[in-house]
Amino acid sequence: MDYNIYHLFPQLLNLYGDKGNITTLCYFAKQFGLNPVVHEVNDVADIVWDDVDFMLLGGGSDREQAIVTAKLSEIKEQLKAKIEAGLPLLAVCGGYQFLGNYYQDSQGNKLAGLGILDFYTVGQTKERLLGNCVIETTDFGSLIGFVNHAGETFHDLEPLGQAIVGYGNNLESKAEGIRYKNLIGTYLHGPLLPRNPALTLFFIEKFLQKNNVAYDFMKIDLTLEEETRASYLNKIGVNQ
Repeated sequence: MDYNIYHLFPQLLNLYGDKGNITTLCYFAKQFGLNPVVHEVNDVADIVWDDVDFMLLGGGSDREQAIVTAKLSEIKEQLKAKIEAGLPLLAVCGGYQFLGNYYQDSQGNKLAGLGILDFYTVGQTKERLLGNCVIETTDFGSLIGFVNHAGETFHDLEPLGQAIVGYGNNLESKAEGIRYKNLIGTYLHGPLLPRNPALTLFFIEKFLQKNNVAYDFMKIDLTLEEETRASYLNKIGVNQ
């Protein structure tokens, strides 16, 4: 069974190796007998909406984000409808910011977002949000990653989790990321999925459930992944 993975604008949105999320998703999909088909989308006209099983919006510089926002504005209604219908989507850093109402830079200029979810981001020069990060989540345990951004995001929606090491969405709050239906938005780079198999399996599970495919996560050997995670957490002083 094909598992259609749509990577939007991989040439522009691949900050900190976000493409590694695609590699990891493909690896795990094969463990369940799926055939991952990666669609690298550089023109929104190439998106076949009925075929999208997973979508990735990675991070980029301010210039690259401006270019991509203009392109994504052409499909914001279709994207919003798919998100409301439960599309599994991972949005990282700039990809996360796209989904809000606007991004205001440090000079006060507003870059319109897609307005898919009700939040906004403000760039500032007081302190860059930079460094290792660990967030505690309800469903995925500890998620680990690395953040590097000047934008502070503000919303009243459900966060992905609470930062116990590093920064949350902004300098005032430890709430990190956003979770809405099957959409995950976060500032965690790394890339994210290789470091956090529980989150990878979440996205695959949504596909398997939608297609009534039987699965058993207990058969997946995560020994290497968990040993790597434990080493990382120990290195930064987090006891599990």
